[in-house]
This record gives sequence, C-alpha cells and structure tokens, in this order.
Amino acid sequence: MADSDIPELRSIAPTQRGDIDISDWRAELLPEWSPEEKERRLYDHAWTAYREGDYGFGLWLWRECDRITLALNGNVREVTRILGPGRYFGFSHRRAVAERVPIERIHRPRKGDMSTPRPDAFALPHYQVLCIYALRAASGDVAAKAQYEIALGELELMRRADPYLRFFDTFRELLQRTAGTVAAPAPPPRAIVSDSPPPKRPRRRSSAPKSKATA
Repeated sequence: MADSDIPELRSIAPTQRGDIDISDWRAELLPEWSPEEKERRLYDHAWTAYREGDYGFGLWLWRECDRITLALNGNVREVTRILGPGRYFGFSHRRAVAERVPIERIHRPRKGDMSTPRPDAFALPHYQVLCIYALRAASGDVAAKAQYEIALGELELMRRADPYLRFFDTFRELLQRTAGTVAAPAPPPRAIVSDSPPPKRPRRRSSAPKSKATA
C-alpha cells in the first residue's frame, strides 16, 4: 500500500466504543447470507469508518484481517478475495495505526486480573501491543523500549500458545527492513586525492667500493 492510501487521522475510538458499533453492524447481517458474505459486509462497515479517519476501526481491521488469514492457512489471495481487492490491511496501514495508539491507555491486565478495562482503554491482543512497542522503541521512546524488552523476554514461552505472534514477527521484520532503507547512515567522507601523483624522491646511490684493478 502506498502512503497516499492511508486516511488522515480524525479520531481513534477506544475498544469498547468500537465493539458497540461492530455488534450493531453484526446484528444487521441477514441469516441467509453466506459466511463469506457476512465477513465481507462487516469488514466493509469497519473499512468505511477507518477511511473516514477513525483509527480505532483500523485496529479492528488489523485483527480481523489476521484472523481470516489464520483461518485460511495464510492464503493471502483467498483473504483478498473475501475482503475485496485493495482491502488487505497491510504493513503501511498497521504502522500508521500503531503510531497513533496512546500507549498510556493500553490495557495490560496482570496475571489473574479480572477487572474490566476503562471505557477509554485499548484492550488489544498481545501481538498488537508488541508491534506498538517495537515501533515506539525504534523511534526512541525509552519507556516503550523497556516494556518491549520485558515482553520479548517472555516471547518464546508464549509462541506455541499464540499463533498470532507470527504476525508480530512479520511486522518486526518489515519495520527493520524499512528502517534500513529510510535511515541509512551516510558514508564517511573520502579523503581528497590529487590527480597527479606526488613527485618521487631520488634514491641515494651508495658509492661502490673500488676494485683493486682500479685502485
């Protein structure tokens, strides 16, 4: 996706507000529609809201795109067929949305915590939080970098139980690749070399010893 395809940010709906709209749209789906048609219609509602500038629905599109991709064993062509041409939520969209999530409002429940997130909170899957941390850490955010390093220490323990972590691996790889092309270090200045070589110093010839015949 080109950067021109990314809509201008107008707002970013927290999870609870977005879920209410998604539930309303889901209730409007007709029972006689096929599962693929229902997927497409629901995705289309959220896509329209995202294109109007609400990045909260971009977070939902990101998760939904990955859910369908997993269900279809990673067949991106089939995912695109269901969602519609040009509607796969690719890296440029993910990066733009991740940049705008207020990191201080991400709901991070502790183990055993059964509390309900605040209405203004962002309750995101773990792999999306990792993507946000990775992006903020790369931009120099010290607090995000510390959280990111802690999360990476637990990554391998969670990998088998969370199939969505493969999408974080892809995001991290693309983030590193684009960072290398955008912010490539400038080569060191070369020393100025004169076109003409420096004059050679004449070699001193040692006097040969005289032979007896010429003595």
